[in-house]
Amino acid sequence: MKTLYLECKMGASGNMLLGALLDLLPDPAAALDALNGLGIPGVHYHMEQKSGSVAGKLVTVTVHGHDEDHDHPHHHGCGLHGILHQIGHLPVSEAVKTRAAAVYRAIAEAEARVHGTTPSEVHFHEVGSLDAVADVVGVCLLLEKLGAERVIASPVCAGSGTVRCAHGVLPVPAPATAELLRGVPWYAGEIASELCTPTGAALLRIIAAEFGPMPVLRTERIGYGFGSKEFDRPNCLRAFLGETEDRADEIYEVRCNVDDMTGEALAYARERLEESGVLDMSVAAVMMKKNRPGFLITCLCRPEQLDGTIRLLLRHTTTAGVRYAPWRRTILKVGFHEAETAYGTVREKVYTGCGLEKVKIEYEDAAALARTADVPLDRVRRE
Repeated sequence: MKTLYLECKMGASGNMLLGALLDLLPDPAAALDALNGLGIPGVHYHMEQKSGSVAGKLVTVTVHGHDEDHDHPHHHGCGLHGILHQIGHLPVSEAVKTRAAAVYRAIAEAEARVHGTTPSEVHFHEVGSLDAVADVVGVCLLLEKLGAERVIASPVCAGSGTVRCAHGVLPVPAPATAELLRGVPWYAGEIASELCTPTGAALLRIIAAEFGPMPVLRTERIGYGFGSKEFDRPNCLRAFLGETEDRADEIYEVRCNVDDMTGEALAYARERLEESGVLDMSVAAVMMKKNRPGFLITCLCRPEQLDGTIRLLLRHTTTAGVRYAPWRRTILKVGFHEAETAYGTVREKVYTGCGLEKVKIEYEDAAALARTADVPLDRVRRE
């Protein structure tokens, strides 16, 4: 699976992400021309090659000739509707528009929580200026060009200290950034400066499917995107693009013990749970308190199925409570192909990944051929 891993040890901002993604592309100059061809009013993207202990790209955005970091008036007065209208009329794919709009909705929701208002009433300041629109749309467009199927980010270093913005002097991370980092693993780090901006936090929240350590990755390209601030270490976001063989995701294991259910009732509960779409279910005989024989019921489900699975167990079994825990799993990719035998055609399920390949004949196909030919099932399997 084509995977992009973002290492955010020096935080994240729109221009750092732009630089890292441009540095990954085989023709950064052509990608820069595509960004400047978006036609965002008054906006121009500039790319500079940085060198030193590490080399990479520094991207700056000028609005009507002004650098975004210069002390000039921002484009105030634009609400969420205006931003979304602007994004919706850009010459990019619907996928890019949808992702960019999701980033701005996340920003609007965070600002609304901070100021005690609604997203539609949010008055954008820094994040609502044209340079931020350029950062958001640019990152979404470059991601599409890279074609990564999966984006993972490291825990985010947000920085510490204070930052001056339109609302005055605020603690780092700024309140909106802190809201956007809810549920995202982050830490302050050693540097007393704002390392993660609201735009950077919002982009990571939308584009990254998960946050955590770098998976096993056959790296093809590495990109470095620099921020404009200077520190005693390279101020850059590092991006790795490559292939992962494993397919890792999160599932939940939900369990309960019962000692007062009939076989018919257990069978009915199992049917209802399987109808709900749980990934797997098993029932095992156990010895319970007072030497009573009972059953351990175990279900595997996806995170979005957790509440429903709990309710079904409580409703269709005699248990008064369930226990559950998240698990990480690695699964192989599954494909099918047909094989011809002396008895007819059977489907084979092929599992690949992690340097392995496993082949399993579909039971129903083999059983049907065995019945037709009146031969043992193993003979069809050997064929």
